[in-house]
Amino acid sequence: MIEELLKQTIRTIPNFPKEGIMFKDITTLLNNPSAFKQLIDFLYERYKDKNIDYVAGIESRGFIFGSALAYALNAGFVPIRKKGKLPYKTVSKRYELEYGYDEIEIHVDAFRPNSNVLLIDDLIATGGTAAAAVELIKEVGANVVEACFIIELTCLNGRDKINAEVFSILKTE
Repeated sequence: MIEELLKQTIRTIPNFPKEGIMFKDITTLLNNPSAFKQLIDFLYERYKDKNIDYVAGIESRGFIFGSALAYALNAGFVPIRKKGKLPYKTVSKRYELEYGYDEIEIHVDAFRPNSNVLLIDDLIATGGTAAAAVELIKEVGANVVEACFIIELTCLNGRDKINAEVFSILKTE
């Protein structure tokens, strides 16, 4: 079962990046070829019949899963980046952090009109970044089929902020 595989291959680092945080480190999943392949295969099976035109990945770990899944689905890949990192005309969304704000952006021509987009990232916590990403995708004229996360920190209720269907594989406190 994929949840068990993820539990076995993702390590938790206590007190990183600050005291009280239990950081979910995916590098141990990524450097395990069998586990990484099984995860991408699982996601491919979930999305292969959903008419996905593009996979959009949130900087930076969403790029890893998103590009591999886009390849498997024969779909395009679109990066959603922090402000100031994309070279062409962009639209941006500001979102709230625990202490302050941040901003992400996407190219204005990232998708063909009315394309079906799968949003992916490694983890959903408070949901601010993912909610902003969903809004950006819609703003540039595409449809969000689903927002997919490898890990969900359920205690933070981040999925409630997202104006799209949400799927996560490994749910944890």
